[in-house]
This record gives sequence, structure tokens and C-alpha cells, in this order.
Amino acid sequence: MVEMIQIYWPQFLLAFGTYIVATASPGPATLAIMGTAMRAGRSAGLSLAAGVISGSVFWGSLAAFGLGGLLARFEGAFEIMRLLGGCYLLWLAWKSFQSARKGLHADAAVAGFNKRETGHGTFYRRGLAIHLTNPKAVLSWAAIFTLALPAEAPAILPVVILLGCFLLGLVIFGGYALVFSTPVMVGVYARAKSWIETALGGLFTAAGLRLLITD
Repeated sequence: MVEMIQIYWPQFLLAFGTYIVATASPGPATLAIMGTAMRAGRSAGLSLAAGVISGSVFWGSLAAFGLGGLLARFEGAFEIMRLLGGCYLLWLAWKSFQSARKGLHADAAVAGFNKRETGHGTFYRRGLAIHLTNPKAVLSWAAIFTLALPAEAPAILPVVILLGCFLLGLVIFGGYALVFSTPVMVGVYARAKSWIETALGGLFTAAGLRLLITD
């Protein structure tokens, strides 16, 4: 393992650097984690982050074995993903706008949108759906392995890259959940709930429409 790292460290730097830029940059997944952590607490934020990470590992596993590139070239599947992803983001936008309009009290906000949404499984599935319906995730993973894997790379190299990206995902997405569920951030959310939810709704709307209207 040490010898492989010494030989392929440029590939590791390229792969992990690309992954960090792709995941740490503001996007639907990070916005959802931030909003959920402030709105429903640390546990809910971590559950949603776990769903996002699971979706990321799924696409990464396909890309590691060459199936991600095949899917990216299959126009029908890609179009379905794009439409589903856009509609799902618009649904998240509607939920945020609905929450902003209702103007719930801070203690109710910590409980989530409603009682049906307090389970960890609900937040996990939401995070999973966000990432599984994001066609950009497929392209990002395809880019990572296309750029980082030389033709003579050993079969274990993509597995090591996938594992490293998984650990980075835990730190990045989990970090968002931990930071935005702190008392300071929850207090900010309680004081500016309507503004924050409106902003999140606008960002989700922009992201959803961009997916739906982009060829």
C-alpha cells in the first residue's frame, strides 16, 4: 500500500482534490444538509448527510468499475435522472417556501417540518434521493476516475480512491451537519427562519430549474 501511494500520489492528489471541490462547493446536497441541521437538529442533519454519502458511494462504485461512464453516455437514463432531480429539487423548494410562509416557532422548527418527518430514515432517504437523482454526481465521478487513473493502473487503485473519497465525504458532509447544528447556528435560524427558508427555497428553485431546462 505504501509503495502504491508513493508511485501514484499525483493521481491521489488529483482525485481527492477534484472530489473536495465537487463536494465542498455549495450545491443542493450541502444546502439541504445545512438547512436540515439548523431546522431539525444535528441528528437529522447527520442522517441526511449519511444519505448523501451513500448516494455518492453508489455512483462512485459504478464509476470505479467503468459503469458510470456508460451511464453518462446513455442519453435516456441521463434524461430521466435530470428530470427526476429537477422535480425533486423543486419539491424541496416548495417545502422551504411553505416553512417560511408558516412562520413556525423556533422550537417547532427544531422538530422538523412535521411529525412524519422526524424519523432518521426520512432524512436519510431525502439525502439519498438528492444524490441519486443528481446527474452531475455521475459526471463528477466519471471525471475523477478518467483524470486520475492511468492506463497501467492496478485494479486496486480505483478502490483506494473510492475509499479515500468516502472518508472525505464523511468529513465534508458530516462537518456541514455538525457546524450548522451548533447552538449559534440554530439560534440564527430561529431568529431569521423566514429569511433563511426563503433563501433556501430560491436556491433550490434555481438549481431545479437549471436541471430541467439545461440540455
